[in-house]
Amino acid sequence: MRVLVVGGGGREHALCWALSRSPLLTKLWCAPGNPGIAEVAACVPIGATDVAALVRFARQESVELVVAGPEAPLTLGLAGACAEAGIPCFGPSAAAAQLEGSKAFCKAVADEAGVPTAAWRRFDDAAAARAYIRAQGAPIVVKADGLAAGKGVVVAATVEEAEAAIADIMESRVHGEAGATVVIEDFLQGEEISFFALCDGETALPFGAAQDHKRVGEGDTGPNTGGMGAYSPAPSFTPALQQQAMERIVLPTLRAMARRGTPFRGVLFAGLMLTAAGPKLIEFNVRFGDPECQALMLRLRSDLLPALLAAAQGSLAGVQLAMSDDPSLVVVMAAEGYPGTPRKGTEIRGLAAAAALPGVRIFHAGTARRADGAILADGGRVLGIGGTAATLRAARDAAYAAVDALDWPGGFCRRDIGHRAL
Repeated sequence: MRVLVVGGGGREHALCWALSRSPLLTKLWCAPGNPGIAEVAACVPIGATDVAALVRFARQESVELVVAGPEAPLTLGLAGACAEAGIPCFGPSAAAAQLEGSKAFCKAVADEAGVPTAAWRRFDDAAAARAYIRAQGAPIVVKADGLAAGKGVVVAATVEEAEAAIADIMESRVHGEAGATVVIEDFLQGEEISFFALCDGETALPFGAAQDHKRVGEGDTGPNTGGMGAYSPAPSFTPALQQQAMERIVLPTLRAMARRGTPFRGVLFAGLMLTAAGPKLIEFNVRFGDPECQALMLRLRSDLLPALLAAAQGSLAGVQLAMSDDPSLVVVMAAEGYPGTPRKGTEIRGLAAAAALPGVRIFHAGTARRADGAILADGGRVLGIGGTAATLRAARDAAYAAVDALDWPGGFCRRDIGHRAL
């Protein structure tokens, strides 16, 4: 099969790496890709949000499956454009992608489906939002309604912090038009889990769970990021809880989306809070998480390609996935300044030595290759350092040994990835 992966981050590197191992694969492209992805796929200089150019390329090269990595091209209609061209696409339609594109849409579908989630209100007026916050008290959660690269959520410990979030999101528009509307939710107490299920519109197949670390600082302190590390499996997410999540959250949502005439195909990423009353939905995403995807792909033992094709074509029934019992752990290395303005252009040395360590796999996220071959930091989150081993502690040790083998003064990471499980 001829496959095009859309995107250029660590998630897409992990997807390309997994797909490259499929015996069914004849040609793999990635648009736009990155220097790490270039080791397993042909990189194409087309932006991930240039839907017309992506579909044109797919037609020219007789691509048989398009795999969407990030959410933006999906909300812009990539799946529908592929369908018009007769090309299967792993990812939901623009209408179904609103599960991630709009927090208010997601919550409305959850209510309609009877999915357990936090009580919420939608606001497009800052004064009304502030009045609601004062009436409710804290802790309370403020979310930009639209896409904000994983940074549009503020878990406010005080009313003052929540009001400051309203000022930033709605008035200063730190996330652009994504903050024109906000969703304000009750705070949920518990442990947070990222749960993934492949969906074909009717059928859902569990893909596994991971726990990520959103805060930039150790001990889960500092501002939210796109994710500073992840590990899989999550010991607290038992098989019984997974079954609850499927029966109470994933499958009811699939049925509600089908009733609306917008069946969901692709991967449904349920951000869950494990509360005393059972799993509750925090939010849905319509793509694999980053860096959770890297942790999951390190454990995957099945051929990824036929599973993604089956989801895209509505034929998941009967498909099975095998995951290794060995845990995996991914440490994100970010450039100085992240999650603010990252320092770009610093050289990363020692990649080959780090990658050669036992149990280590390195995924590129925000990198560029200089004319002389040197790898440079070219984003906020730059590398995902993955370790796999028989125990989570050993997987963590492998990942941090690789971190320590790198020579990159311009980068940093959290040193406590996996702390909740360990």
